[in-house]
Amino acid sequence: MEFENQTAIVTGAGSGIGRATAWALARAGAEVVVADIDPAGGEATAAAIRDAGLKATFEPVDLTDAASIARFAEAVQARFDGIDVLVNGAGWGRTAPFVDGTPEFWNKVIGLNFVGPMTLTKALLPRMIERARGRIVNIASDAGRVGSLGETVYAGAKGGLIAFTKSLARETARYQIGVNCVCPGPTDTPLMAVVPDKVKDALIKAIPMRRLGKPEEVAEAVLFFASRRAGYVTGQVVSVSGGLTMAG
Repeated sequence: MEFENQTAIVTGAGSGIGRATAWALARAGAEVVVADIDPAGGEATAAAIRDAGLKATFEPVDLTDAASIARFAEAVQARFDGIDVLVNGAGWGRTAPFVDGTPEFWNKVIGLNFVGPMTLTKALLPRMIERARGRIVNIASDAGRVGSLGETVYAGAKGGLIAFTKSLARETARYQIGVNCVCPGPTDTPLMAVVPDKVKDALIKAIPMRRLGKPEEVAEAVLFFASRRAGYVTGQVVSVSGGLTMAG
């Protein structure tokens, strides 16, 4: 299997796109570290993967807490010889007018969607550089590419993650470390489940393929960037949006 003898971390793997990505990497042979703030969801994902005869462990992390990130990074690096794949998949937002936002809400959105992934990457990158190999895949959002009504701060955070991806790719290419970004469009996840039906219907009408994306379809794009097939690909951004966003 392609990822045999490799270790992959997937944040946000307790549900949605993160869970689908953890499964995809495990099926491809990786030993997956399921990382999530939700112990029940994270443990459930790891247990289900193990029940299928594949390799997974759960490790809790709060990406809005620098101390939690440090503990997580120390724990996984003590347990494994090296991390081959890091998928920064955790994310969260809430649709509301920008003028109704509060600093507390903004800080949570920016912390989880941008500062947290950046902090975790910083903690794990020195060992990747030392080993002269590794793949980092950041899951951003098309909101960060083209904007999104009612998600201004979320879009800003995801836009920052996209720019971070491109800049870090330039710094790490000399060490044969690939850094790429996947931008999902509207996807059938737990976050989408709380969106009003009339909003979902409008989204579906705007999508050329006339349906929401599946978490597994986003996971396939992540799997490509994490694989040897993307060995000469770095600093790139791909949208998985059913054709909704086609901007360059």
